[in-house]
Order: sequence, then C-alpha cells, then structure tokens
Amino acid sequence: MENNEEVPPEEDAAGPVPPDTPATAPDPTPLTTPVKPMLAITNGDVRPSDVARIRRVIDNAQAVLLDSITAFDRLINMAHAARAVVIADAHRWTTSTAQSGRPNGSHDLTEFQWSDATAAHEGFIAELAALLKLPEGSARNLLTESELLQYNLPRTHRALLDGDISYRHAQVIIDNALALPDSAMDTYETEVLTDAETLTVPQLKKKAITLRELSHPETSRARHTTAVKDRCFGVHPARDGMAYLEMTLTNDDASAINDRVEAMARSLRVTGEERTLPQLRCDVAVDLLLKGVTETGLGAGVVGNVYVTIPILTLMGKGDEPAMLEGFGPIDPETARRLAGTATGFHRILIHPETGAMLSFGRDTYRVPKALRRYLEVRDETCRFVGCNRSARHCDMDHTTAWQFGGETTFSNLAALCGRSHKLKHETGWDVSQNDQGTLTWTSPAGKHYATHPASRIRPPLLPPDLTPPPVKKPRIDHWAQPLTYATDTPF
Repeated sequence: MENNEEVPPEEDAAGPVPPDTPATAPDPTPLTTPVKPMLAITNGDVRPSDVARIRRVIDNAQAVLLDSITAFDRLINMAHAARAVVIADAHRWTTSTAQSGRPNGSHDLTEFQWSDATAAHEGFIAELAALLKLPEGSARNLLTESELLQYNLPRTHRALLDGDISYRHAQVIIDNALALPDSAMDTYETEVLTDAETLTVPQLKKKAITLRELSHPETSRARHTTAVKDRCFGVHPARDGMAYLEMTLTNDDASAINDRVEAMARSLRVTGEERTLPQLRCDVAVDLLLKGVTETGLGAGVVGNVYVTIPILTLMGKGDEPAMLEGFGPIDPETARRLAGTATGFHRILIHPETGAMLSFGRDTYRVPKALRRYLEVRDETCRFVGCNRSARHCDMDHTTAWQFGGETTFSNLAALCGRSHKLKHETGWDVSQNDQGTLTWTSPAGKHYATHPASRIRPPLLPPDLTPPPVKKPRIDHWAQPLTYATDTPF
C-alpha cells in the first residue's frame, strides 16, 4: 500500500539549490566568525533546517555591535557631564582670583573701564572659546549651560552623567529652563525628565516647551513682549557658492511673509516657466529684499556692497583660479568677472596670480589712509581675535604694538579687532604679537598660545633694496628748550 503521508527529502522540499556565486563577483571576506555560516548558505552548503539557528548567531553578533555603540554613546554623555563640572569650576576659580585677569604689570587700575570681576569673566570666556575652537557666543552659551547643570539642574546633570540622556537632550531642557524663575525650575525639571531617556530630541523639545508654558508664572503676552526684543537676522555661507539666510521674528510676521512669497511664486507659474515652485519662492524673496522698500520709503536707491578679491588672470579671462567673496569664500571665475565688470560699487584690489603681491589699490578712488584700511579689511575679512567672525568692515584697526610704545601705522602692525576684542586686549591679560605675514599670536592670561591667520593671501609688494626708502629718523626733542605752559610742566 502506498504511503501518501511520506515526507519528501528536505532538499526537494526546499526547491532548487541556489546557484554558486558567479565567478565575476568579488569573494566576500568574513571579518568575524558569525558571518561564515551565512556565506555557507549562499553557496548551498547548509541545510535549510539550520537557517534559523544560523540567523540567531548573526543576530547575536549584531546585538554585540549595537551594545558597543550604546556603550560608547553613554561614555560621550558622561564626558559631557564631567566637562560641565570642570568648566563651572574653572570659571569660579578665575572669577574668585579676579586680579589675574588684568594685564601683567598693571598697577594703575584707574586706567581700566572693566571691573576686576568683569575682566576675569570676559578673559575666561575668550580662553574657553580659543581652547575649544568655538565662537565667543558659543563659548558663552557653553559656560551658561555648564553652570546651570552644576548648580541649578542637578537631576538633569545626573541623568547626563549616568549616560541616560544625550547632551542635545540636556540642551533642550536647559534652553527651556532659562525662561523660568528659580521657583518653577524644580517642578519643571522633575516632569521633563520623566521618560526623557526614551524620547528623541524633537519629542523632548515639544514636551519641554509645553511644560515650560504650564510652569511659567508670567503670562504669554508678557513673555512674547520680551522675546520680540531678541529678533535677529543673519547670513551664513554654504557650499558651492550658496548661502543660508536666517531670520528670527514673530509668528505673525513670518506667516505673512510666507503667505506673500507663496502667492507671488504661484502667480509666476505660467506656461513656459521652467523654474520649480521652491526656486520661484527663493527668487521672489530675493527680489523683494534686494529691490523692495519699506512702507516709509527706506531702502529706495540703497544697494549692498561686497568685496571680491580676483586674481588678475582670472579677471582678464585668461585664468580659472577662483575669486574670493568676502565672508563666503571661493566663487567661480565667471561670477567674479560678472560682478567686477558690472557692479559700479566694487572697489577692486588686483593681486598677482603667482606671488599674491598686491598690484593696485585703486588709488584714483581712495586716499592713502582709506586704501590702507580697505587692504586690511580684505586681508583680515573678520575680527582677528581667536574664533571671532565679526566682519572686518565693522571693526577697529588696532595697532598690534601700541602707538605709545613705538608701534607704527603700517600693514604689518595693524589688524582688525571688533569692539569687544579690542577692549579685551586692553582690559585683560591677553597679549598679542604680529609677524610680517600678518599672523597674530595671542597669549592668554593662563599662558596658552593661539594663532590667527589672514583670510586672504594678498600682501603689499616688496620693493627692491635700491628702491626702498631709508627709514625716517624722528627728531630728538629737547624738553629743556620747550616753553612752559603751566607751573608743573617740567621734564621730571
């Protein structure tokens, strides 16, 4: 009698055996032992009944790797927590010994405008920014975050130290805590940390904003009035000759702007228009900002000025070396030639394509002092203090070696310093020197050294020795021969 319940061989039940790996395919080299059984399946050397067991082995190996990722991530979180403690302690030490923030050898404290504590605090911010290669604003924010974790948000600091949350999670908690009074911070921290280790950063941000609104004793109207004062505008360079435009403004203004741009962009979507809707939105916004005016007529006839540094062969169309657009970096030669040839508001500074020596200041436009400043603005591009990105056009031109100590008004003794950095140089223990290539070497009150370099390689040409004028000797002043103007005017 035929047995119809006989089970066919496993090979037949599994169907045809997979073919061998083609000879042209690269032979995979296993990196770890758990991968080898999977290679055997590919070659048809393992019975299908073993597949589940082999897959379990592979999953275990993957779990080990994932656990390693988690472990390293927790170490990073713990390191952030430890760093916050050290930053807070370093700031407390510096401000408690505030006199160390003063320039070495300073005895007459009446010459300073900052108090000892302010000088020490600002000097520490500058040191922290230089040490971690951060902008001054980022260093200031980091100090605020560190002190809040150390002194005001102990549970958040503990969660970070245990590795349960990331520093980005902690920043979300801190950012919303900054808007709360001390009396509301404890309740807010307790609730926001509930299940925080299971939330993504955007999820935690949404929760933190909600809790802040519920915990804050002030009305939303009062807080909005304060927040409006922080509105701002900024431009940031991107890749391939592009940039980001950023604005922080009220919701109603943002909504109205978006609605107007959207309506105008859609109205341009006519037959034959090749631009996409996102491109049209961008072009409409650019046209409105560049050519539009305010309700009072402000902006009519006002155009923006930019500086472009162009190698002479590129300008002549005989070279392809990129030009440099101030604040953004390289731009393609065609754009550079178009800007230089059509924009009447440009002050051109031509440079030699090989040596980088400056060939012309355009002296038909500027007097010598202005031309020297223009050169320094292009050379430095930004403030020359460590990590500062303020435009050189809005900076002071500081004598590296002070005038009263023999410093000269020359390109090798001048550098752009913003108002804060300029004051920091004179009010604290930071010291600076400059070499003939324009490199500044800053020395902090703690004795650490940081270098900043010119943004552009252009430098004035060196004259041959026979054409170099001899140095001008300053006439000797005989103080005894000077007339007395008041009773105590003596050479002593």
